[in-house]
Amino acid sequence: MTSETILRALEDIATRLRVDSVRATTAAGSGHPSSAASAADLVAALFFGVMRFDPGDPRSLAGDRFVLSKGHAAPLLYAVWAEVGLLKREELLTLRQVDSDLEGHPTPRLPFVDVATGSLGQGLGAGLGLALGARRAGSDARVFVLLGDGEMAEGSVW
Repeated sequence: MTSETILRALEDIATRLRVDSVRATTAAGSGHPSSAASAADLVAALFFGVMRFDPGDPRSLAGDRFVLSKGHAAPLLYAVWAEVGLLKREELLTLRQVDSDLEGHPTPRLPFVDVATGSLGQGLGAGLGLALGARRAGSDARVFVLLGDGEMAEGSVW
């Protein structure tokens, strides 16, 4: 596969992530579609070009972790896991419904969420803890943390 083919495939995935995020927030009548859309390229590249994980076992000690510190972009996280095949695309339209597990911010009741996020600045510390825990357990798993611009001005991130 050529690098141009790979780039085109990642661009296509990022476009689907944006569309799914906007569809989910539109169905919910609330949310942050722009926060999700702005990170789609980065998340597509990470999940489909860099990260090592088993979609069937997202909490495997050997698998890389992704912490969405800017938790208000949760529709993007849900969209990427739908792209991986862990969620059905139709489920994305249940975002923020009372009986849905797809809340406005990610929670660990979902098998692909290690820490609840949304409070500004907490994702970086949680990611560091996950990385240290992996090393103590003898795993070479990596942890990727996506911070939002607003939380980068928080004291805990400084």
